Amino acid sequence: MTAHHALRNETPFERDDRNFAELLQELRVIQTGVQILFAFLLTLAFTPRFPELDDVQRATYITTLLLAALAAMLFTAPAVLHRVLFRRGAKRRVVEVSARLAAVGLGVLALALTGAVLLVVDFVLGRGAGLTAGGATFAACAALWALVPWRVRRAHARRAEPPEGPPR
Repeated sequence: MTAHHALRNETPFERDDRNFAELLQELRVIQTGVQILFAFLLTLAFTPRFPELDDVQRATYITTLLLAALAAMLFTAPAVLHRVLFRRGAKRRVVEVSARLAAVGLGVLALALTGAVLLVVDFVLGRGAGLTAGGATFAACAALWALVPWRVRRAHARRAEPPEGPPR
């Protein structure tokens, strides 16, 4: 047991329950954005100007739509996994697999957001501006969702004090 877990004074089962509850809360926040993006993309095909899209824009649209659908699936999979394995003593495994699904989902969501921005800016301002905006969107996702957490984790690890008492 790590010092952090000892400070919480929780059993492994309580920790698994807490970790899963925290993960589900994070997914609820993310899922709303994914649903809005997916709904936006679904409605685009039925707008009067949709036929004006060129082949590249149509390919970007279809790719982005499929990425948004995949992100929604990845973010809802933990609830399904939990339901299928409910009361089977697999909570720790559910938490581990669900965390991986959420991480992959964030990567897919970053691509979907990039595609959506690329598509809209390309349509409104042109290909060059679309590519620039799409690249900036992907870079922002990478910075905020990967680089910042990595740097915070490194800084925290450097500042973490060793646990008090004899080594365990």
